[in-house]
Amino acid sequence: MNIFSTIIPIFIIIFLGLFAKQKGFITQDFLHQGNRLVYYIAIPAMIFSSISKAALRTQMNFAVIFITLSCLVVITAIALGITRFLKMTRPSKGSFIQCSFHGNLGYIGLAVAFYYLGDSGFVKAAIISGFIMILQNIIAVIVLQYHSSKNKDRPKMFDTMKKTMANPVILSALSGILFSLFNVPMPLIIDRALDILTGMALPLALLIIGASLSFEKLKPRFFNVLIASFLKVIVTPAIGLVLFKVLSIAPTDYLPGLILLSSPTATLSYIMAKEIGGDPDFAVAAISICTIISSLTYGLWLSIA
Repeated sequence: MNIFSTIIPIFIIIFLGLFAKQKGFITQDFLHQGNRLVYYIAIPAMIFSSISKAALRTQMNFAVIFITLSCLVVITAIALGITRFLKMTRPSKGSFIQCSFHGNLGYIGLAVAFYYLGDSGFVKAAIISGFIMILQNIIAVIVLQYHSSKNKDRPKMFDTMKKTMANPVILSALSGILFSLFNVPMPLIIDRALDILTGMALPLALLIIGASLSFEKLKPRFFNVLIASFLKVIVTPAIGLVLFKVLSIAPTDYLPGLILLSSPTATLSYIMAKEIGGDPDFAVAAISICTIISSLTYGLWLSIA
C-alpha cells in the first residue's frame, strides 16, 4: 500500500479541523463535547467491534507487546536524564518527560494502523494499545506527581491503577478480548449499531485533533519542545525498530507496535499536566508541534520498516 496515500489524507482531515476551528465552525464547547463523544463512545465501540471478531490466538504477539512497553521505559529514562541539563522548572520537567513518551494512540496511532494495515492490523494495534495505555498512564502520573510544585506526596498507586483500568479504551479492548476468546456471538442489531459508530469514530477524532492544535504557547519554549518531540517521534520508534529487527520479528507482526510508538504526544498530556501539577502550556505546545512533525515522520518509519 502506498504510504503517502495513507498518511496524507489523515493529516488533511487534521488540518481541516484546525481550519474549521479558525473559521468558527468548531467552537470550544463543541470541541469539548465532541472529544467526550469520541473518547467515551465512538473509539471504544470501534475497538470492541474489531477485537471481538478477531482470532486472538493468531493476532496477539507477546514479544511485540514486551518490546513496545520496554521502549516506553527506556525513553522515559532518557528524557529524565536530559532534564538534568535543561533549565526548566520542576513542573516543566515533568511535562517534558511525559510528552516524550505519552503517545496519542486512540486518535492518531490507531487511525494510521487502520488505514495503513486494514482490519487485521488494526486489531493487533488495538490489543497492543491497551497494554501501552496502562503503562504510560501509570508512568505519567508518577512523573508528574514527582515533579509537581503543588503535590509533594508520593503517587497513590492504587488510585492510579483504578483510574487507568477505568479508561474506556482499555475497558473496550479487554471486553473485546473476552468476547473473542469465549466466542460470544454478537446479536445482529448490536453488530450493525457498532458498525455505524465505527464509521464515525476516526473521522471525528481526526477533526477534533486538528481543532485542538494551538501554537501560541510554542515560542518561549520552542527548543525544549523540539527535543521532546524528537524523543517521541524519532528516538522512540527508532529504538523499537532496532529491537524488532534484532529479534527477527516479522514486519507484519511488529508494524502495529511501530505505528503506535511513532504516534505524536497525546492530548491527554495537557489534561494530566493541568490536573496533577505539570506545565499545561508546555504540553499544549508539544502536542501541537509533535502532531505536525509526525505527518512527516510517519512516512519515514513506514518507508523503512
